[in-house]
Amino acid sequence: MLTNFTEKISAMQKYISCLFSCLMLFSILAQEKELTVEKIWSEYRFFPSGVDGFRSMKDGEYYTRFTQKEGFKSILKYNFTQTGVAGEVLAHGKDFKYDNELRKADDYQFNEQETKLLIATNKEKKYRRSYTAEYFIFDIETKSFVPLDQDHSPQTLARFSPDGKKIAYIHNNNIFVKNLEDNFIFPVTTDGKINEIINGTTDWVYEEEFAITQAFDWSPDSRYIAFLKFDERHVKEFTMTYHFDLYPDLYTFKYPKAGEDNSKVTLHLRDLNGNTTAVLEVGEYEYIPRLQWSPIDNLLLVRTLNRHQNHLKIIAFNERNNWKSAVIYEETDDAYVEIDDNLLFLPDNKNFLITSERDGFNHIYKIGVDGKTEQITRGNWDVIDLKGINEKNKTIYFSSSASGAINKDLVVTNFKGKKTKILSKTEGTTNAAFSNGMRYYVQSWSNANTPPIFTLHKGDGSLIDTLEGNEILNFELEQYGFQPKTFTQLKGVEDDLNAWIIYPPNFDETKKYPVYFNVYCGPGSNMVSNNFGSANFAYHQLLAKNGYIVVSVDTRGTMNRGAKFKKSTYLQLGKLETEDLIAVAKNLREKPYVDADRIGVMGWSYGGYMASLAMTKGADIFKMGIAVAPVTNWRFYDNIYTERFMRTPQENPDGYDDNSPINHVDKLKGNYFIIHGSGDDNVHYQNTMEMIKALVKADKQFDLFIYPNKDHGIYGGNTRNHLFQMMLEYTLKNL
Repeated sequence: MLTNFTEKISAMQKYISCLFSCLMLFSILAQEKELTVEKIWSEYRFFPSGVDGFRSMKDGEYYTRFTQKEGFKSILKYNFTQTGVAGEVLAHGKDFKYDNELRKADDYQFNEQETKLLIATNKEKKYRRSYTAEYFIFDIETKSFVPLDQDHSPQTLARFSPDGKKIAYIHNNNIFVKNLEDNFIFPVTTDGKINEIINGTTDWVYEEEFAITQAFDWSPDSRYIAFLKFDERHVKEFTMTYHFDLYPDLYTFKYPKAGEDNSKVTLHLRDLNGNTTAVLEVGEYEYIPRLQWSPIDNLLLVRTLNRHQNHLKIIAFNERNNWKSAVIYEETDDAYVEIDDNLLFLPDNKNFLITSERDGFNHIYKIGVDGKTEQITRGNWDVIDLKGINEKNKTIYFSSSASGAINKDLVVTNFKGKKTKILSKTEGTTNAAFSNGMRYYVQSWSNANTPPIFTLHKGDGSLIDTLEGNEILNFELEQYGFQPKTFTQLKGVEDDLNAWIIYPPNFDETKKYPVYFNVYCGPGSNMVSNNFGSANFAYHQLLAKNGYIVVSVDTRGTMNRGAKFKKSTYLQLGKLETEDLIAVAKNLREKPYVDADRIGVMGWSYGGYMASLAMTKGADIFKMGIAVAPVTNWRFYDNIYTERFMRTPQENPDGYDDNSPINHVDKLKGNYFIIHGSGDDNVHYQNTMEMIKALVKADKQFDLFIYPNKDHGIYGGNTRNHLFQMMLEYTLKNL
């Protein structure tokens, strides 16, 4: 009996001990984890998982994607409807070997027959979108892996011809073509020269402001190549200093600032059968921001703009008409006309779709090659982008802000715009990548407090499978006690402005809290969007945990509220945005829970410009400002962006000077911190240097930090971690 009793006591003790351990473990797990900058920007804990980009195959039923296979980055083929089934290996990474060196594939494309792959390796970034690479041709059947062109390497923008028999590419500003049947390589142009002549790709300002790097295109029959030639010999040069070795390196490139000369751009047509090149006349213009062949016929469409960017022309060139130009569409605006990639040909090849703000909101229009115009969508909301056309069902897929400027919906309608269906099931931000024929699409959906969920759908919106739910990240957010981002409207000077707010944990309206504004406010952009903000969201949570109310607001000039709201800042960038920002801050200051003496602002790029204006024009309101890579006078910025909104300094000197923070430094009262990368090719370090000169002249104290050699993004290595740790410490000390 005694032994049995002892055993029972022992068992009970073990049970109690185990229960206590479990309770302790639960208690530990239940304790909120400490959020730090290092966890955000060194450990990258709050970046969501994604789904590697898929490439639809011609039939629209299969797709390919990069997948790790036996430790090698390989290309596998999958069926859209057979999720979870192992893919077929089309190209194994172990076969990407040349001269006994294994090459890592960075990108790829198929030929028309889907028998060969053009693989880009060793990509090296040039500017925001441009890069060079070493291209190789991979034969799927024989597994051969051969260089595209050893003598002209590296290349950029290599593209198969539509018939799959040739490849065009750029090397040292010239266009080359390789015939795959006999491996003969010949130059299409020979006059290319750095900082003088560019063929087939774009100069810095086109790349940055028109978002275009490929300035050539194959005709659908593979006979012709249309291309742009940039003569930038009269464009002024800008030189940056890089500090790598004992003596600094100088990098000089062409950068046309506001009011200065642009490259002279001309349109050319190369006939590969006759080996002749002709200049195609497009009339009066300053810019040629797009060229595009019809997918069926040898019909070339070219878009041109005047210098003010308020007169758009779409010009057609047709082989049947001996390449004579015909203006088939024109649009003018009191402010400016947007350039985008929203141009889709309809199956009849006699009509195409574009988007335009001509009725006050961005909507879809059908344009005939005969010049006839028909509006397809209507309403007090904006079409954001065109996704594609289902020829069989005669439907158009597009994104819109129909459910509010903070949201992005996926929508489908018929060719008349009469039967419209929102495919997005829940408010938030929906992005979609479609298969050929629009039979399937991979959807990414998130909202402000939910990481992206990736799902596979049929073209009618019905769900096939969930590919990635980011459950692990959701669990992490709970463990760190992230506060909800809430949307509201705050009163500006004239309008109720969209805004989001993150309150500190255990927010108490009877207490006083400092307010930290994170702003951008640039024309045609939104900070207040119902999507997951990843690392920035996490950093704002860190600020909230330190007792700050974090706010962002979209002032006048931002997008998805119609053309009038967006273009209200025309000719006076910074004026209305600053007035709205000050008005919102004043209204918040009246809240009983806001510490009126502790309102700060931070912004990057255009946001840095706004932070600088807030600290000068709004010096009585804002007590701390952090300006990262700020524009300080639009005279220093490039002409395509600046003149779109301001015209030239010669035409609008007051618009440039009245809202330059350089001219308001005498008003500065609070703690002002400027941060810039010395290798910023976009917003030049010159902006900060000129601001420093003005501050010193006005005898104003300020703080400054320069990241050597870093560009506009200020990243790489430990840079972002250092930057945000520095900004946090500055905020804790000064706000």
